Amino acid sequence: MLHLIVAFLLVAAHGAFATPCHFESQGEGRVAAIVDARSVRLDDGREIRLTGIEQTATTKQALTSLLSGRDVTLRSVDDTPDRYGRQGALVFIGENDTSVQAMLLAQGDAVVSAEIVDKDCATALMTSEAAARRQKMGSWADPSAIKNAESPDDILAEIGRFTVVEGKVLSVRQAGATTYLNFGRNWTRGFAVTISKRTLPAFESAGIALKSLENRRIRVRGWVEGNTGPRIDVRLVGQVELLGASEPTGVRP
Repeated sequence: MLHLIVAFLLVAAHGAFATPCHFESQGEGRVAAIVDARSVRLDDGREIRLTGIEQTATTKQALTSLLSGRDVTLRSVDDTPDRYGRQGALVFIGENDTSVQAMLLAQGDAVVSAEIVDKDCATALMTSEAAARRQKMGSWADPSAIKNAESPDDILAEIGRFTVVEGKVLSVRQAGATTYLNFGRNWTRGFAVTISKRTLPAFESAGIALKSLENRRIRVRGWVEGNTGPRIDVRLVGQVELLGASEPTGVRP
């Protein structure tokens, strides 16, 4: 029966890629320069932004070691440039089946951004990150790499940075068009996750009722903002991971 189900899914996907993240090829080129921790410039002048990851302190150095002067293939669902003129893509070295993003994540030299919505690809990237967390590689060797939701001041110090936070949701409240996942009893100073009404259908499609997150441990990732209490605005389902009640910090895939 399992074989029949797998076969059906392959047919339904209309020839989906056998390897996760192997989207349609969007061209090739040679890396002429490393622009920053997530962007490279090819010899034909195109600037490429590596989708699916956010940087750590070691990302640029690792990216330089991996890509300087290398021939690469670009894969993505489309080649539409962002507002800065950069083409977003998963980057593959030569004929390698593993993306550069997955390599960086597996080394602990990057963090999953959750922007890739393709389920298989997103799972593959999360798995690479989880392996690095378990082995405390790269940035995960730092005990403070994952912030504790019960320490709002530590999270507030990360304003303007992409941050990973873990903790127990104490309450779920709605105010206007925004749902709040509160991690502290003081709503104004404690850490909270905000989710807008327009994002709710994505959680519903994923089978996640926000109210069901009360008293659950979760891991959330995103940009920290806020003046009194720290906030992370969740716009993608992949920014939230459910954790088991007895799981050690930072190890769940």
